[in-house]
Amino acid sequence: MVSRESAVALVQKYNQEPFHLQHAYTVEAVMRWFANDLGYGADADFWALAGLLHDVDFEQYPDEHCQKAPELLAEINADEALIHAVCSHGYGLCSDVVPTHEMEKVLFACDELTGLIGAAAKMRPSKSVQDMELSSLKKKFKDKKFAAGCSRDVIRQGAEMLGWELDQLLDKTLCAMRASEADVAAEMSAS
Repeated sequence: MVSRESAVALVQKYNQEPFHLQHAYTVEAVMRWFANDLGYGADADFWALAGLLHDVDFEQYPDEHCQKAPELLAEINADEALIHAVCSHGYGLCSDVVPTHEMEKVLFACDELTGLIGAAAKMRPSKSVQDMELSSLKKKFKDKKFAAGCSRDVIRQGAEMLGWELDQLLDKTLCAMRASEADVAAEMSAS
């Protein structure tokens, strides 16, 4: 399996914007949390790698997002399963790779949602998700002008793929971000 060190090096090679790096570390941590929560603890490292690498090509190749990823992932000898997972998160938007495994469906669902939750946290006096309630997140979700770049349709579609109610996805992702907020901050400080 690809080492985390080589994955981080690849992400940092193609992404210099702090926002993109923080998003990569956030989705990595959220995916690890979901792996453990959903009973895939033995595969948590793989889930986390998929989260870390999911946008590896986005900053430098936005018009080729999910198309350029296989070439970049080949630099670290990523296997087909990891490449499929990374490419499937853009299904219907910039990729025709269908999310088939539960992990891929979680990645598809929580990618946009972590961005929405992160934007909502920045608006709070605490600048944190620690004191964010589900009801507050739901209000931000319903406000189409807030974090307009975070597709509510993709988030809803992700919940449907998983067979979850939207509230379940929102709540679990919020819990995952609460659990990992300090680790992501430490990772950003070290970058």
